[in-house]
Amino acid sequence: MKLKSIYLTALFLSFFILNANAQKGWINLFNGKDLKDWNIKIAKHDYNENYANTFRVENGVMKVSYDGYNEFDQQYGHIFYKKPFSAYLLKVTYRFVGEQAKGGEGWATRNSGAMLHCQDPATMLKDQDFPISIEGQILGGDGEHERHTSNVCTPGTLINYNGKLFTPHCLDSKSKTYAGDQWVTAEFLVLGDSVIKHIIDGEVVLEYTKPQIGGGNVSNFDPKVKTDGKALTSGYISLQSESHPIEFKTVQLYNLEAYMKDKAKLDKVLAKILKE
Repeated sequence: MKLKSIYLTALFLSFFILNANAQKGWINLFNGKDLKDWNIKIAKHDYNENYANTFRVENGVMKVSYDGYNEFDQQYGHIFYKKPFSAYLLKVTYRFVGEQAKGGEGWATRNSGAMLHCQDPATMLKDQDFPISIEGQILGGDGEHERHTSNVCTPGTLINYNGKLFTPHCLDSKSKTYAGDQWVTAEFLVLGDSVIKHIIDGEVVLEYTKPQIGGGNVSNFDPKVKTDGKALTSGYISLQSESHPIEFKTVQLYNLEAYMKDKAKLDKVLAKILKE
C-alpha cells in the first residue's frame, strides 16, 4: 500500500507539472472545432445572440459570414474569448474571402480587427457599435491602393505614440500590402499598459505605449464603463465582423503575466517565442 501511495503521489505530481508547463506555453484560444470558449456581441442584438449565424466554424476555420443578411445595416459584431488577459503575445492567422456584404461601408472593404484590452462584452449595451478597446486593425489589399495591415484604431481609447498623446482615430503601420485571399499571420505583443507592438513577418511594424480609456469613435455605450483617463492594464480579446467575410485559421496566445516582474526572464521568453 505504501508503494502504491508513493506511485500515485508521483503520478499526480507529474500530471500537475505537465499541466502547469502547458499553461505556460501557447494556448489555442480557437480549438478548430467550435465556439464554446467564445461570447458574441453584435450591434442591435442581445449579448450572445449570434445573429444570422455570423460567426461559425467550418472545415476547421472560424468564419465571419453574411449570407444570412439582407443588409449589413451597421450591425458591427465581435466575438470575445471567454476570459481577459493583461500581458501576452497574440498570434492570429487570417484571410479575407468573397465579396463585402450589401450595405457595408466603403472603408470596411477587406477590413476587420483583433481587438485588444476590450471591455467586458457583458457590459456592452444593445446598440453599441464597438467595444471600448485598442484595435489591431486588419486590412486586405483591394487590388488598387496601398493598404497597410496591422494598424491601430482607438474606439473609446487613446494611446501614446513617439512619446506624445495620439488623438486621431487610426494610425497606419509600416507593413506591406497583402492583396487577394492569402493567409496572413499577425502578432500583437501586449504588456499591460506599458507597450503594445504589432508584428508582421517577424518585423515590428507599429509600436505605441500607455493605452487608456478616452476619446470618441464609439457609440451607444454605458457612460459608467467609459472612465476616461483610466489606464488599460488588461481586458478581453475579440475578433471583428465589419461587413467583409473573413476566416481565422489560428488564434493563439502565449500568456506572459508570470514574467512581467522579471525583465530578464521576459526578454528570454520573448526571444524564444517570437521565433516560433
